Amino acid sequence: MSLFLADSDSLTFLADELRRSAPEAAQTEIAGLGIAADVKLDGLWLAFARQTLPEAVEVSAASINAWADRIIDAVAGHFPDDQPWRLHLWPHYGEGRAGQNRCELILASVIERMKKKRRHLLRSFVDAESSGSRTSPHPNPFASRLRSPKGARESEFLPRPAGGERAGVRGGSDSSPAPFTPQTSLVQCILTSPEAGWLSTSLAPLPHAHRHLISSFPRGEVPLADDKSAPSRAFTKLVESEQRLGRRIERGQTCVDLGASPGSWSYVAIQRGAHVIAVDRSELREDLMRSPRLRFEAADAFKYQPSQTVDWLVCDVIAAPQRSIDLLLEWLRDKRMRNFVVTLKFKGHDEYPLLESLKRDAPPLCAEFHLTRLCANKNEVCAFGVV
Repeated sequence: MSLFLADSDSLTFLADELRRSAPEAAQTEIAGLGIAADVKLDGLWLAFARQTLPEAVEVSAASINAWADRIIDAVAGHFPDDQPWRLHLWPHYGEGRAGQNRCELILASVIERMKKKRRHLLRSFVDAESSGSRTSPHPNPFASRLRSPKGARESEFLPRPAGGERAGVRGGSDSSPAPFTPQTSLVQCILTSPEAGWLSTSLAPLPHAHRHLISSFPRGEVPLADDKSAPSRAFTKLVESEQRLGRRIERGQTCVDLGASPGSWSYVAIQRGAHVIAVDRSELREDLMRSPRLRFEAADAFKYQPSQTVDWLVCDVIAAPQRSIDLLLEWLRDKRMRNFVVTLKFKGHDEYPLLESLKRDAPPLCAEFHLTRLCANKNEVCAFGVV
């Protein structure tokens, strides 16, 4: 049984999506949290699942130390001693800091218990995939800590971009969890009350193999980026997609931005030092039009073709979802890009089943494919990946 987390306003859409993917699977809605369903993860893409907890079980624990024992028991004897593992631990109850404080105390108890009796587990906990750990005398100087407002906790983070160039936003990829590797195992623990919750253990290579379903962000929630200099808030969708993908637009790369006006996605790429081909019938913001890194093409976004393969296709064009799906598949089949981020915009809810054709046709054309309703999305879904 897997537990699929979703926002409360997405639960109905997630239930429908699961029924389309696995019509025979029984579903149980967990109020305000998500849907538990007995489905196979292989070949499964769920746009409305924010996070997936494989083999999730309901658990209870009467005290902080009892919770710590539960977590350690889930790891000991199951995870390889010499491979990294992570812990996502967060509360889903109450108001204020009560649940967060309890999670912090549980985490401290887990670490203390490992120090006393399970030092082999402690050595592979936290930053083992980068170059430092919580207990290392020489921690990674580029590692940082990110704690969500609700108390979720993550252990590993990407290094800051080389050369010190601006990310284009505050809170960009330099503070993101490192992507899962094939050696990463994961424990997820949700407290639904002080003494009850859900526990999931995912042995390597499961988190990496199903990284389109299992997010390296606790709860699958990405803190929204902030940059008041951007032409609009639309830039947050591109940044969040990069963070979830675990790779970002870099200096010297070439991006095609289809439907670019007023220029928020081009803005991010330019700030990173990339070269942008912006395609739209309307010009971008004046300062972007003056940038030596931007070439503007007054053209139809759906007819434009690059002269050679580009590093990134980014597209936030306002169009019917089927047109955007067809556009993405055309670019994928012709291998016109190496990476992509494409927004699919919906006017209502009736067209969500259109996503099924994309789930079927896109993954075989990609080295990595994600389809997600982002934290920054409204009535939209974002497709992103690596060709």
